[in-house]
Amino acid sequence: MRTMTYGEAIREGMRIAMKEDPNVFIMGEDVGAFGGCFGVTAGLYEEFGEKRIRDTPISEGVIIGGAVGAAATGLRPIAELMFIDFLTVGMDQIVNQAAKMRYMFGGKITVPMVVRLPAGGGVQAAAQHSQSLEAWLTHVPGLKVVYPSTPQDALGLMLTAIKDDNPVMYIEHKAMYALKGEVEENAAPIPFGVADIKREGSDVTVIAYGKMLHEALKAAEALAKEGIEVEVVDPRTLYPLDQETIFSSIEKTNKVVIATEENKRGGYAGEIAALIAEKCFDYLDAPVVRIGALNTPIPFTACLENYVLPNYVDIVNGVKSITVTSNCAV
Repeated sequence: MRTMTYGEAIREGMRIAMKEDPNVFIMGEDVGAFGGCFGVTAGLYEEFGEKRIRDTPISEGVIIGGAVGAAATGLRPIAELMFIDFLTVGMDQIVNQAAKMRYMFGGKITVPMVVRLPAGGGVQAAAQHSQSLEAWLTHVPGLKVVYPSTPQDALGLMLTAIKDDNPVMYIEHKAMYALKGEVEENAAPIPFGVADIKREGSDVTVIAYGKMLHEALKAAEALAKEGIEVEVVDPRTLYPLDQETIFSSIEKTNKVVIATEENKRGGYAGEIAALIAEKCFDYLDAPVVRIGALNTPIPFTACLENYVLPNYVDIVNGVKSITVTSNCAV
């Protein structure tokens, strides 16, 4: 085992793939000599050169459109957007081109591209640079959506994402780039659609990913001191979603809390809750609880940002609301 940060693990996954396959290349704003907005591509320009680490104009439409064209003609691009918020500029290329081309051509072409999307708040980047927009992407047929929570998962899922013949939206929480963790020396690709139980428990299931996974683990430790054992399930990929692992956990605990950083209204947590209601209702002893951000743009000021974003205390309170009492709340 070796210790890596979350950002280093992402970079290592890209480096391994680039060494193995000359068709893999990286494109985006300042990904070259500058090393990327958050330093994730640092050193790759010197190692692989300007033809494979390509700086682009300040246009997300160009970045995504170029990646779609490159993928459709045989290359394997990794496109970096500085922030997931800027999806709005490249949304047509993602939704109407990348996601649909393989289907519309009857499978005669593939679109093997990865779009790296730094997401989330907690770094005082304000309303236009702090959003969690995974629900936009999971709604679109033809896209695979990945959201690693640890360095080990970040590396393994990146290896899988690059080899996939479909467009993969690879979401990274920007507040986790410096997070350290152990990574296997010879890390292997992690299959899509395979969740990971990060902590076993018997009283309630908490489903969480990204930074909220770590808030959930913190909440679980606090609740254990009060005799409440929480099982923490990390989906790792939002689509395909490992429903079997989630349902098996709920069958054991009979209670579930879904914790995401996205604002609660219209979030992906609602999709997970709907699936549980449709397919696992008979095992529930209490209502499904959703934890999310307030339905407001993310503020800049630290005290207000902290107020808007969910944390482990919210998860603790959510768990207690269905373990201490099961009364429905309006």
